[in-house]
Amino acid sequence: MTRVLIADDHAAVRGGFRVLIESDPTMTVVGEAATGAEAVELARAHIPDVVLMDIQMPGMDGLAATREIAGDPHLASVRILILTTFDIDEYVIDALGAGAGGFLVKNTQPEQLLHGIRVVAGGEELLSPGLTRRLIAQLGGRPGAPRISPHALESLTAREREVTALVAAGMNNAEIAQSLFISNATVKTHVSRSMTKLGARDRAQLVAFAYLSGLVTTS
Repeated sequence: MTRVLIADDHAAVRGGFRVLIESDPTMTVVGEAATGAEAVELARAHIPDVVLMDIQMPGMDGLAATREIAGDPHLASVRILILTTFDIDEYVIDALGAGAGGFLVKNTQPEQLLHGIRVVAGGEELLSPGLTRRLIAQLGGRPGAPRISPHALESLTAREREVTALVAAGMNNAEIAQSLFISNATVKTHVSRSMTKLGARDRAQLVAFAYLSGLVTTS
C-alpha cells in the first residue's frame, strides 16, 4: 500500500486529490497539510511513501518544505512529487535542487497523477528525457550551481557508468535490464551503488549528476 501525504493550501484541492488517490485500492492518504510547516510535521509523524507538495503555500512554501524533508535522515524513504499550477522551468529546477523526485502540473489527467505517484514511490524520477536534458543544461549554467568533478565518475565501474547513463536517458529498470540483458535485480543494485558513490539521494539527483559530471551531454 502506497501511503500519500497531501500538502496544498486549498481544502477543495486536497479533497479532490484524496478522493482520486483513495479510488485506487493500492493507495491511501495518511494526512493533509495546508502549509509547508504542516507538511514537514506530518511527514515526520507518518513517514509517508510520497508527499504531493504544492509550491505556493503560506509561510513555509513547498520548496522550503521539500528541502526540510529531503534533508532529514529519518525521512530518507520519503519521496516528494511537486504539484503546481506553474509549468515554469525555474520551479522545476528549484524543486529538483530541493530534493523532489518528480514534477507535475495540477491540471494533469487523473490517471497520470496516479501513475506519477507510483513512479516516484518506486524511486524513479518523473521527468521526460527531453525536459530533463533542458533543465539540467540550465542548472549547470546557473551561478552557484553544484559542480560534479569528472573524477567522481572514477569510483563507478564500467557497468555502473553504463546503467547511470541509461537512467539519465529516461529508461526505467525494466527497460535497462532488457537493453543490457541483465536482471531487474542487477539493475537495481547498480543504480543503488551508483547513487551511493555519487552521493545522490534519488534517481532524479542521479540524472542531474550524470549530466553535470559529463557522463552524458545535452547535445
